[in-house]
Amino acid sequence: MRYPGFRLAIFIAGCLFPLWWLYEALTGQLDPDPGKILMDRLGLGALVFLLITLGMTPLQRFSGWSGWIVVRRQLGLWCFAYIVLHLMAYLVFILGLDWGQFGVELRKRPYIIVGALGFVGLLALAVTSNRYSQKRLGARWKRLHRLVYVILGLGLLHFLWIVRSDLREWAIYAAVGGVLMVLRVPVVVRWVGRRGRSGSG
Repeated sequence: MRYPGFRLAIFIAGCLFPLWWLYEALTGQLDPDPGKILMDRLGLGALVFLLITLGMTPLQRFSGWSGWIVVRRQLGLWCFAYIVLHLMAYLVFILGLDWGQFGVELRKRPYIIVGALGFVGLLALAVTSNRYSQKRLGARWKRLHRLVYVILGLGLLHFLWIVRSDLREWAIYAAVGGVLMVLRVPVVVRWVGRRGRSGSG
């Protein structure tokens, strides 16, 4: 296994935040609505992990260090794990496991449909993130995993719908996402590649 220390640091960071938030909830530090705060933090954590995951390719192109790409799959799986926890927190703390109410919420709140579509997309990427799927799908694997850009758009739209009264925080994440998309434009990719080679030379 390459870069075990780097992988371990990401694993510890991925575990640490939900455990700390759960501790805060259990000790009454997330009043007045700890379940909702926990759910919101998990959702935001998933978005952060998604942005970090998308940042690995530009970092590798700029620095020439392969470690960024090595941990990209791990970061993507952490994003999916946080989304699963976010969904579980929503079902438990907001709906009280009332599945009938979930159908009502889908009809009343379109942002939940957007979030559900993002979850389905992440599920598809997580299930096919292994080497077996990569070999099995061949060229289709890359096309499938370009869904991550759609998922980012869905995640930002979901977040925007929730915080539409205060756009400052959302604008920061949207700007980071926008920069990461620009860094995938071919002319920018070539420029970053040249900068990376000159910096390592």
